[in-house]
Amino acid sequence: MKKKQTDTKERKSMKAQKKEEKSTKNPALDELQDKYDLMVKEHEELKDKYLRLFAEFDNYKKRTIKEKMELIHTAAENTMSSLLPVLDDFDRAKKSADDEASEEVWSDGIKLVYNRLYQILKNSGLEPMESDGEVFDPEMHDAITEIPAPSDELKGKIVDTIEKGYFLKDKLIRHAKVVVGK
Repeated sequence: MKKKQTDTKERKSMKAQKKEEKSTKNPALDELQDKYDLMVKEHEELKDKYLRLFAEFDNYKKRTIKEKMELIHTAAENTMSSLLPVLDDFDRAKKSADDEASEEVWSDGIKLVYNRLYQILKNSGLEPMESDGEVFDPEMHDAITEIPAPSDELKGKIVDTIEKGYFLKDKLIRHAKVVVGK
């Protein structure tokens, strides 16, 4: 503790000596030194302001890019949600045409349109949810009804899917409407 006090006293005495030396020197030189010190101080302040402004602008750019990406994803989500009823109609038509008892025919042209539409939507990030035989999860599924389970293995599980659920880039955009075994 005594050493700190001694160091502080020495510094104060050194500052006092410098002041005395300044006062005995040329006053024009003192004025120039004061101007120089003032300019250095202003330079440091301007540098600090510049760095802060640059950082703020960089944050603004990052925030703007993030907002644009969210807007693009939201627009894609709305478009995909609008197309889901069309996909449901295609699925029902395909299921009906694939049924051996049905007289409907699934033409090659319709098959191409169906496959192309699914591929385009898949490339855009749309993924159908697999739900048949899965454990019922109220976060992912909407239970339309409960029926007696055909086997003990299907109790609490999804027996049938009425309407597929979909994910868009790992985000749930539509819950699957399902029948649950009890």
